Amino acid sequence: MANWADISLWAHSGAAALTLLVAAWLVQRWARLRDARPSLGDAALLIALLSTSLWAFAVAALGPLDPIAGLAESLRNLAWLAFLFQMVRSARAQPGTVTAVYLVLTLVLAAQPVVENWLTLLATHQGLESLTLGSAMLLRMIFVVGALVLANNLYSVADAETRTSLRIPLAALAAMWLYDLNLYTMGYLNGALSADMLALRGVLMIFAVPFFALAANRPGGWKLTLSRKIAYRSLSLFAILGYLVTMIAVAQLLRAVGGTVASGAQMLLVLGMSLAALILLPSDRFRAWFKVKATKHFFQHRYDYRAEWIRFTETIGRPGDGTAPFHERVIKAAADISDSPAGLLLAPGDNGRLQLQARFNWPTADVPAQACTAATIGYFQATGRIVELDALRSGHDRDTDRRAIPDWAIEETNAWAIVPLVHFDRLAGLVVLARPLVERRLDWEDLDLLRLVGRQLASYLAEARSQEALREADQFDEFNRRMAFVMHDIKNLVSQLSLVARNAERHADNPEFRKDMIATLQNSVGKMNTLIRRLTGYARSAGEGVRAIDAERVVRAVIASKQAAHPVVASAAQRLVLMADPAQLEQVLGHLIQNAIDASPKDTPVYVSMARDGLNGVIEIVDHGAGMSAEFVRSKLFKPFISSKTDGFGIGAYEARLLVEAMHGRIEVESREGEGSRFSIHLPLATRIDSDDPAAMPVPVAEKVA
Repeated sequence: MANWADISLWAHSGAAALTLLVAAWLVQRWARLRDARPSLGDAALLIALLSTSLWAFAVAALGPLDPIAGLAESLRNLAWLAFLFQMVRSARAQPGTVTAVYLVLTLVLAAQPVVENWLTLLATHQGLESLTLGSAMLLRMIFVVGALVLANNLYSVADAETRTSLRIPLAALAAMWLYDLNLYTMGYLNGALSADMLALRGVLMIFAVPFFALAANRPGGWKLTLSRKIAYRSLSLFAILGYLVTMIAVAQLLRAVGGTVASGAQMLLVLGMSLAALILLPSDRFRAWFKVKATKHFFQHRYDYRAEWIRFTETIGRPGDGTAPFHERVIKAAADISDSPAGLLLAPGDNGRLQLQARFNWPTADVPAQACTAATIGYFQATGRIVELDALRSGHDRDTDRRAIPDWAIEETNAWAIVPLVHFDRLAGLVVLARPLVERRLDWEDLDLLRLVGRQLASYLAEARSQEALREADQFDEFNRRMAFVMHDIKNLVSQLSLVARNAERHADNPEFRKDMIATLQNSVGKMNTLIRRLTGYARSAGEGVRAIDAERVVRAVIASKQAAHPVVASAAQRLVLMADPAQLEQVLGHLIQNAIDASPKDTPVYVSMARDGLNGVIEIVDHGAGMSAEFVRSKLFKPFISSKTDGFGIGAYEARLLVEAMHGRIEVESREGEGSRFSIHLPLATRIDSDDPAAMPVPVAEKVA
């Protein structure tokens, strides 16, 4: 024992003298550099070196277990903690979270001498003495773990140049605290500190002190950039540490009380806290709550704008097979800003009205085909206002025009906010954000960032529309090139038939000529039929003119032509007299009903119904087939040259909508994948019927199809 005491005496004496020499060298260096005033970091380093020298001298003179030596060790740790904090203060970011961690460790250091001095007051009670000793070592373990985390974080946030000058002094500081962690961990487990480890701590300090001097040699100063990721990681580590410390401290207290009841309570405590950790830590809601509270209380600004912008560009600008469709990425980019788990994108259709463009993690939202009111586009286009729907529901928002907000958005309780996407004073779309996991109000920082992101997303949407228009123009150019070849074939056929017609005047009586003429005509008819089949998708009926017609007669005629191949059911309805072209309406109905048949299972009927809707008549075709996604309806269904058939041109639906719009009507589509589709043809009602027009006559009872 005396041998270890001698080693401790000489080792700590040498460490005290060496540390004092380094401090003196630092002061002399400042005196030599008269033009360079010492910074706060230099002053913190000098105080830390003097405190280390004082601690080593106290251990050498009084012994490592003396209360004065323990107090000197706490002062040494406090000085080095202040040195680390001063370096953190040099960072450009506001270190709110990290400051809180430093404050907690300072309180732990202040509690250490108080707890250790209880030993002299409670020496008569063996159980409390053991508890106090364990608590004192536990506090020292808490401090060194926290200090090691802070040292690691400080090194992580430094730039590459500063890390070179910090690596060696921080490594020496980490070695000192890591040795203390092992010392107090072994002492906590064994019930007493090891004499040999206490003595060898002085030897370690002799080797560590010269490396501390390198902290004073840092050209250009320290350049640190604190990140929120580091701050959240620090808080997470200290939360875990606090959980472990609380569990150990309460368990130790129960053990000190003793008894069978205390033992059972100790076991229930451990099981209860473990169960609580298993429930809370994996919870998305708990993590979101933790992030909101940490941001609110520890940071001057809610957002790390650099990190948010990097995430935004990564979300919106990373195409590829493994990424979500573009319009879903638009929603996600806006939702990530406010930690919203889901969202909807409403975009203007070809008719200029807002309709559902895409969904992100929100399959249950019931959005009608016409997703806006008459005032929606004008209001958001003029104001660019972000609407918080909860404030609107409660009546606290008196600035928003209630007529501009569709009823379905108010009734959808999960809808939280509407973010307009405005590009050059034109509304490119609306993003409806779902309610975040943790309830909160939008503040000025949320509104500013969402408004900025909304403008950027609007420019991306406008660019996507321009690219789509260019792609369609290229496709029409390709179609024109194809038509050039078709016209060339037709010209050859016309030339051939013209020659036959001219020769027929002179050789009509020649049997051989008549035989060749018939063969030529049959060959030409075959070629024409081939061309007609190729052009069927592009053919548009010339029509008979828009007039008042009995819609039921046209509907029944189309159904009768389709029922032989698939069951089609027409529901009984009141008579509709529409302003339409019967031939073109028949063409539109034939195409839509055939599409419904193709999408439906073999024995599942297609339903056709008619009804009045104000000044319009509505013909609906409903199937219960595979259905379509909102993305397909928005970007592909009514686009030319997109066909699911191998031999189709893909302009059938495109032409159907053009025909209906030419009759001053419109086509609306509602579809859900796996449930089916509803096509609604809206046409104006006629005021009177021409009794001489067969198409306007009522359908006879014998012709009605059940």
